[in-house]
Amino acid sequence: MTYVVTESCIKCKYTDCVEVCPVDCFHEGPNFLVIDPEECIDCSLCEPECPIDAIYAEDDVPQGQDKFLELNAELSKEWPVLTEKKPAPPDAADWENVSDKLQYLDR
Repeated sequence: MTYVVTESCIKCKYTDCVEVCPVDCFHEGPNFLVIDPEECIDCSLCEPECPIDAIYAEDDVPQGQDKFLELNAELSKEWPVLTEKKPAPPDAADWENVSDKLQYLDR
């Protein structure tokens, strides 16, 4: 099993989760983070660290967010590993409660 970053992270990109990851499975894109399912060891440390509840165990991904399983796998192969916490984008708080953000995902 793996953990998955879902739509809530788009344009928020808080990186609190990255610091607790023991295997460096987070990858950073322009406005989104993903978890490499081949690196994730299912430790669950990242899930409670996410301030916007964007991380789920793959079996618990909310309905309608299934596409993020594939997106995490795909984009983790393209984006660089992120191992340290970084400041969130200046407008991250403005995006926290926005839904249907997939259209804003920058690759």
